[in-house]
Amino acid sequence: MFAAVCCAAPIAGGLSALAALQGEGDGGDDDFAGGGRAADIPPRVLSAYKKAAANVTKHVTKCKGMSWPILAGIAKVESNHATGRNIATNGDIRPKILGVLLNGSGAGGNTTVFPDTDNGKWDGTASGERAVGPFQFLPSTWEGAGADNSGDETADPHNAYDAALGAAIYLCGDGRDLTKKSQLRAAIFQYNRSNAYVDNVSNWISQYRAAAKGPDLSGSPKKVRIVVEAVLAQRGVPYSWGGGNKSGTSYGTCCSPSGKSGVNINGFDCSGLTTYAFAKAGISLPRTAAMQAGRGKRIPASAGKGALRPGDLVFYGYTPRRDGTIYHVGIYVGSGQMVNAARPGTNVRLDPVDAMPGYAGGARLL
Repeated sequence: MFAAVCCAAPIAGGLSALAALQGEGDGGDDDFAGGGRAADIPPRVLSAYKKAAANVTKHVTKCKGMSWPILAGIAKVESNHATGRNIATNGDIRPKILGVLLNGSGAGGNTTVFPDTDNGKWDGTASGERAVGPFQFLPSTWEGAGADNSGDETADPHNAYDAALGAAIYLCGDGRDLTKKSQLRAAIFQYNRSNAYVDNVSNWISQYRAAAKGPDLSGSPKKVRIVVEAVLAQRGVPYSWGGGNKSGTSYGTCCSPSGKSGVNINGFDCSGLTTYAFAKAGISLPRTAAMQAGRGKRIPASAGKGALRPGDLVFYGYTPRRDGTIYHVGIYVGSGQMVNAARPGTNVRLDPVDAMPGYAGGARLL
C-alpha cells in the first residue's frame, strides 16, 4: 500500500513555511501593498484589502507597514474571506456574517456576557452582542474603528471595503510600525487575545506575503505558468493520504506509516498534487513520486538546488542517489520555494526546498 502514495517520511528537522518566510523581509508597504493575488481570496474581497492598506494612513497617519496580506491573514481566520457569500460590486456582503450571541452560554466557545451596545443595528439583536462581518467586529469596537471605504458615506461592518479599512485602523492602533514583528504580533494579539490565534494568523500572513511576491514567470513558457499557477492555487487544501488525481482533489486511502487515514479527507497527497498540476498543462504523470522521477530530464542532486527552475519536480529519498527510495515530490516555484503537500495533518503550502530531508534532485518536464 505504501508504494501507491507518497510522503511516507516525517519532516526531520523541517522548516515551517512561517519560519522560512520570516527571513524574506518584514512586509512593509513597498513590498506588499499593491501587488500579488491569492487563489483562495475572492477578487472583490482582495480588492477591499488592498484599498484599505492603501488608505489607512489617511486615518492613522503614523501607521507604518500595513499591507493586504496582514488583513488577509485576519480575515482568513475570522470568516474565510466571506467565501460562500454574495459580494456586491460596492462590497456589501449578503447574507450577513453574524457570530454567536455572546451571552456566556458557552455556545461557540463564549463564556463572557457582552451587553448590547447598538440596539441591534449591526448584529440584529438587542438582547446582547454578536461579532459581525468578515472581520468579526463587536459593534462596540466597530463604533471606534469603523470607517467608510466604499464611498457611500456609511461605515458598515457588513461591507468588505469598510470592514477591511476598519480592521486596518484597529490594527494600526495609535500608529504602530507593523514592519516590526513584535508590533505586528501585538496588533494581532489585541484583535484576539490568544497566542494560538496570533500564530495561526501569522502563518496565513506569511503565506499571503509569498503570494504577494509570487514567482516571476513573465519569461517562462506557457506550460510552466499553467503548472505553477495551478499548484499555487491549491495552497490551503488539506493533505489526504492517497488523495488527488488529474481531475483535482479526492478522498484518500488508509493508512500512512504513522497510521493516518485519508479516507474521510478530500485533498491531495504529494504525488496526487503534482499529477493534478501537470494534467492542467496536458502532461500525464504516473501516480507515485518514485515513478515520476523517471519522467523528463533528470536534475541530479549533485547539480545543487540552484539548478532548479519554476515548474520542475523536486524529489526526496531515503537514499538520495537511489531513485527507488524516493518518498516525496513537490513542485518548484522559484526563490528557493516549492509548493508542498508535506504530510498528514497539514495543508498544501509553500515551503523552502530544504524543508524535507534527503534532497534527491529534480526533473524537468517543461
